[in-house]
Amino acid sequence: MDLLDRLLGHDIWSTRQLLLQSKSLTDSQLDKPFDVDSRTLRACFVHIIEVMEIWNDLLYERPVRRSSELKAKPQNLDGLIIRLDQAGEELAVISRKVAREDRWDDLFTDVLDNPPKAKTFGGTIAHVITHSMHHRAQIMYMLEQLGIRDHIEGDVLSWEQTVHG
Repeated sequence: MDLLDRLLGHDIWSTRQLLLQSKSLTDSQLDKPFDVDSRTLRACFVHIIEVMEIWNDLLYERPVRRSSELKAKPQNLDGLIIRLDQAGEELAVISRKVAREDRWDDLFTDVLDNPPKAKTFGGTIAHVITHSMHHRAQIMYMLEQLGIRDHIEGDVLSWEQTVHG
């Protein structure tokens, strides 16, 4: 397994584990506002996944889904797990293609910037993965505030030990 496979695998697995650990919470707990980016736990999960979905559209250079289209997708935890798995698989496919073709520094156009701006595939893939980790730390904090202290630590070595023994 190379570094890219480790980062992609850890990213999706860690977010998935936190979603699974949140299943014992009520809707009111999932939607309780916290003083963290003015978000709720559910909104933070949705944000991670929607950002992945949007960046996937940009990386694949296809029309970007509108916010209203993404908001219409399932936002319950089971639906978010399905969306996460789909977005994670799409990100893995494009990332491995970029790696295989050594296109890390090749450019695509971020049409959401005004004006549109060229960005590297490598920088964007790294951004998506690190963006998720940033918000997983917020999720862990919110879980602790809700009394769930026995959650994953979320580091790559713990993931590797858990998944690959």
